[in-house]
Amino acid sequence: MKNSIKLAIGCVLLITAISCDNKEKTGEKEVTKTYVPAPPFNEDTAYYYVDKQVAFGPRVPNTPNHDQCGDYLIEELKKDSFQVTIQQFQAAAFDGKMLALRNIIASINPKAEKRIILAAHWDTRPFADQDSVDQKKPIDGANDGASGVGILLEVAKAITASDKLPKVGIDIILFDGEDYGAPSFFTGKSENTYCLGSQYWAKNNPTHAYYGILLDMAGSENAHFAMEGNSRVYAPDVTKQVWDMANHLGFSQYFIYSESQSITDDHLYVNELAKIPMIDIIDYNGQEGYFGYYWHTHKDNMKIISKSTLKAVGETLLNVIYNEN
Repeated sequence: MKNSIKLAIGCVLLITAISCDNKEKTGEKEVTKTYVPAPPFNEDTAYYYVDKQVAFGPRVPNTPNHDQCGDYLIEELKKDSFQVTIQQFQAAAFDGKMLALRNIIASINPKAEKRIILAAHWDTRPFADQDSVDQKKPIDGANDGASGVGILLEVAKAITASDKLPKVGIDIILFDGEDYGAPSFFTGKSENTYCLGSQYWAKNNPTHAYYGILLDMAGSENAHFAMEGNSRVYAPDVTKQVWDMANHLGFSQYFIYSESQSITDDHLYVNELAKIPMIDIIDYNGQEGYFGYYWHTHKDNMKIISKSTLKAVGETLLNVIYNEN
């Protein structure tokens, strides 16, 4: 994703209170929310899925690593009884190079009218342009790509292993070509060179969803997920719903009630082109630059991945979708 800040909002704490016993005031009455239990999320399996992707090597489009990892992801989702479709397409990179890309779409409850999208990108950055060494070499992308995919693979497994499906339909979308945007050392046109997969999907959208949740850089140790600007603009109710659920589950150290700037990520194109409200759960550095020290560097490897963070995000997702009516 691109660190393209549109709103100079800063980190302003939202005036939102969530009581320990999860009660809300409605007029003069106090209403206690009740939640449907969700299947358990296995952080060990999610971590395994992240590690498995990284073991293929950098998943850069037009490389064998990319092809092999894509095949693996498709087979894993098929094992979990999801209906898998592949959206194959070609897209021109920032330098004119044609990329062979695949969006991987896995659905359960395909006939359900109310659908929720859970998304991440599965490709990795061809450059370490934010690093001080080996800038033109690709990165592992353990957090920037693999973490979100690993969480969604475990979410899929948890759903199909449960004796009860969610009431809504679920579409897991693994976008391709997200991180092939123009590097910092490129001097030509750089607008809309990121998020190629989500741009294509949004323009050729086969799904009419109620809302979507994007995961990007969702597994690093001590991650902080602020309420990102475009998420608040396009899907404020969904943003609040997810953060409230995370805090209800005890993950307040990860899902913080603070506002962050708007960034360009896959959710922006889903919102603007497909007109589907989508939020972004993405690690926020809290300082100038937005992203963590590992972003687009060779430090984005398995050493920074935390099972606790994977659990916080995955358990939140499962509880959100199981409490949809």
